[in-house]
Amino acid sequence: MPAEWAPQSAVMLTWPHAGTDWQDSLDTVESAFRDIAKAVLRHEHLVLSCEEADRLSRVRDSLNAWAQANALPGRVQATAAPANDTWARDHGPIAVEEDGQVQLLDFRFNAWGDKFEWRKDDALNRLLSEAGLFGRTPLTAVDFVLEGGSIESDGQGTILTTSECLMATARNPDLDRSGIEGMLARTLGAERVLWLNHGYLAGDDTDSHIDTLARFCAPDHIAYVACDDQEDEHYPALQAMADELRQFRTADDRPYRLTALPWPQACYGEDGERLPATYANFLIINDAVLLPVYDVPQDDEAIRVLGDIFPDREIIPINCRPLIEQHGSLHCVTMQVPAGVVTP
Repeated sequence: MPAEWAPQSAVMLTWPHAGTDWQDSLDTVESAFRDIAKAVLRHEHLVLSCEEADRLSRVRDSLNAWAQANALPGRVQATAAPANDTWARDHGPIAVEEDGQVQLLDFRFNAWGDKFEWRKDDALNRLLSEAGLFGRTPLTAVDFVLEGGSIESDGQGTILTTSECLMATARNPDLDRSGIEGMLARTLGAERVLWLNHGYLAGDDTDSHIDTLARFCAPDHIAYVACDDQEDEHYPALQAMADELRQFRTADDRPYRLTALPWPQACYGEDGERLPATYANFLIINDAVLLPVYDVPQDDEAIRVLGDIFPDREIIPINCRPLIEQHGSLHCVTMQVPAGVVTP
């Protein structure tokens, strides 16, 4: 499984529509999606789908016109297709490469253990493939529940994940840890799996997806969420997670370089529920990193830290305060597609 920093051809977005949980805040969340889309088009192509054909047509035409007027390299490929929601990271295809050939794996998606409606999302990749949005790259169905946000790859055979998510019985109840590691080896080429047993974010529906907690930035470098407030409910679990990360070793038995990410000021929804704001939910694209920010004082420090981690990439902050209202952020609504797949 390629690392996220490997060359890409496109990013996939499943556009919000009135039939999703965004129906009461559609204008606000569409603005956030447009910011993400425009940032991507500065560097690569977009694959878009939306259940509402008219909405999709307007978005596609306006984004393509904007990209062309600004002489940008990216273009939009789009098709109308049903979707329950917008979390492309988890229902989108996961790419692997073998002998120089890319294929897209269509794992099963059941909305994080049957928490919400999911059948439209589970069928989406096949519809995109049949519409030609992935070119001639084969799409292979895999009878295993796996969400893209639950795994991190270093591009060299190591997968980082959390036991709370992958061991959840509502996903693959017939497999124990050894069985799951075997599946990851067969499908993703995983030579070893690093399991985090601690770490969570309040308001997270995913059972502790790794992309909200700890991220590979290089084969020997992990950035992670760190809570420095001893009075915060997250403090014990995130301290325990940091201890686990310090015990991990690279494939050649060296400790990882670790970078603590800032802890954002708590964000709350209208109902008073704490929302899962995290700077770990960034997206690496060609020559840039899209960083979620939340209009809190720690945003500037997060931009600085990401700039130090990725000195050769442009750091593009995106206001994702609207996204966390539905308990996800920037990485959650995007899925990268490797180079050579999407060629408008």
